[in-house]
Amino acid sequence: MSDMAPMNRKRTPVWQAIATALRADISEGRYQPGDQLPTEVQLAARFGVNRHTVRHALSHLVEGGLVRTRRGSGAFVASTPTDYPIGERVRFHENLLAAGRRPEKRVLDVDCRAATSGEARALEIDEGVPVCAYHGLSLADGAPIALFESVFPLDRLEGIDRHLTETSSVTEALARAGVADYTRASTRLTAVLADVTQALHLHLREGDPLLRSTSVNVDATGQPVEYGRTWFAGDRVTLTLEV
Repeated sequence: MSDMAPMNRKRTPVWQAIATALRADISEGRYQPGDQLPTEVQLAARFGVNRHTVRHALSHLVEGGLVRTRRGSGAFVASTPTDYPIGERVRFHENLLAAGRRPEKRVLDVDCRAATSGEARALEIDEGVPVCAYHGLSLADGAPIALFESVFPLDRLEGIDRHLTETSSVTEALARAGVADYTRASTRLTAVLADVTQALHLHLREGDPLLRSTSVNVDATGQPVEYGRTWFAGDRVTLTLEV
């Protein structure tokens, strides 16, 4: 039975492997925005497949906003991944402006509920005490790049739910709640696959790669004020570590 196990493993579709290879070429700067990709014939020769398989891979990249096609002219790079620094001070708006992109946030939901055990540990509060959960979508130049959920302790941040509803900026909402500045205490990165709803929001396919960031932000006294999880579209963001 053990000799047969490798034959039963699910293999990655060839078109998906081609899309991954082209995505890596773009991410590494081999092709810049506006550059024309090799023709279908050239790509078919490179990967040893037929043109239909290449066309399937290109269509996937078009759906993700990374490539655009022009009838009779070929496929062109529409965008390159956005550089997003991860360090002691992580600010979405500032990070995207520094990368030359137009930042935008869309509020999906703001609700108050009881803290889960994991949220309680991260925020150093008791399980079940009230927290505010902020769900949103981050965009760069109008294209979705990440989904996020930020959780805030209501007893430490009076009115944070109201402030988040009035402004999509976490920094502004925290300032209104009395936190003039905050810094990143910890960040954990994990590779995951998009579920159905994440794929819908990020204009991806179910099972496409995401990079999940789990973090805790603290105020000037070191007290946790935000526990956040962000799911970045794997082909649209390059996370860089600042030291």
